[in-house]
Amino acid sequence: MAQAFTTSLNKYFASVGNQVSFMLKFVRNIFRGGFEWNEFLRQCFIIGYKSIGLVALTGFILGFVLTLQTLPSLKTFGAESFVPGMVAVSIIREIGPVIIALICAGKIASSIGAELGSMKVTEQIDAMEVSSANPVQYLVVTRILACTCMIPLLTIMADTL
Repeated sequence: MAQAFTTSLNKYFASVGNQVSFMLKFVRNIFRGGFEWNEFLRQCFIIGYKSIGLVALTGFILGFVLTLQTLPSLKTFGAESFVPGMVAVSIIREIGPVIIALICAGKIASSIGAELGSMKVTEQIDAMEVSSANPVQYLVVTRILACTCMIPLLTIMADTL
């Protein structure tokens, strides 16, 4: 019993240590010279522009369904005029950012994972290290910063729909 607890605790601390190490590498490489602007813009295009259709459809359906669900309840009390304001406030403040973040996490994270996984299998990441290119700066920093820039813009666009 105690050994199982110690083993799981060691695995937990090893996992936390790996995550902290990864985050430190990421922060260190943000401020290192030679930032890949072309790759950053390409990732912004892939993450932002190629997700517009899915995010727009999700935002529209979210507003439509919320309106359909609340209209009968408010009509009972004669408060139909409050529906647009209630829908706007609830989507902008609460449910819109959460749903769009989930949609983006599913679509964007799976595409990034598939791309990096295929690069690992075909040994492209190892080739970058051998040719003295920094794979963390080229592959990780550009993608995380592109996500950080584009997902709030996608959320604003979906909220306006």
